[in-house]
Amino acid sequence: MSYLEQQFLIAMPALADPNFNHGVTLLCQHNAEGALGITINRLSEFTLGDLFEQLDIECEDEAVGALPVFEGGPVHRERGFVLHSPDRQWESTVAVGPDIMITTSRDVLQAIASGTGPGRFLVALGYAGWGAGQLEDELKENAWLNTMADASIIFDSPVDSRWQDAVARLGIDSASLQPVGGHA
Repeated sequence: MSYLEQQFLIAMPALADPNFNHGVTLLCQHNAEGALGITINRLSEFTLGDLFEQLDIECEDEAVGALPVFEGGPVHRERGFVLHSPDRQWESTVAVGPDIMITTSRDVLQAIASGTGPGRFLVALGYAGWGAGQLEDELKENAWLNTMADASIIFDSPVDSRWQDAVARLGIDSASLQPVGGHA
């Protein structure tokens, strides 16, 4: 396991890229070839109902169909990812941490639509990706803070407070963060 897996990447206030400004990204994979993460606080224009309709999946529960789909990142926005609690595994489930799983197969969406899916979940389209050494360079440039991922922030925190909640895990008041970091 890499030292950055199971971490939140928290965008520093000066990170101007609109894909990541005040973003919180769950780092799902990090190795010598690069990194992959899912941003957990960017709502897309889609609902689960839209996604189910596109995939021809029946969903009788209007409340489930009304749930938001997130923008997981700017790479391959047509690819879907489901972050979820470890209730069970589906066809392509991988553990991100002890209480967070990621699944990319259609069967988890079918289970969610039928009411037999995971107890807690977040559906995202796209992902954030970094090439070999790119994320490490961005960390050296103070573009990101990182802290251990917390399932309660992913699944329970209101979307608009996830950035502040992730910063608070570091024992920092988000209002005290300066736009530009430095080195001691």
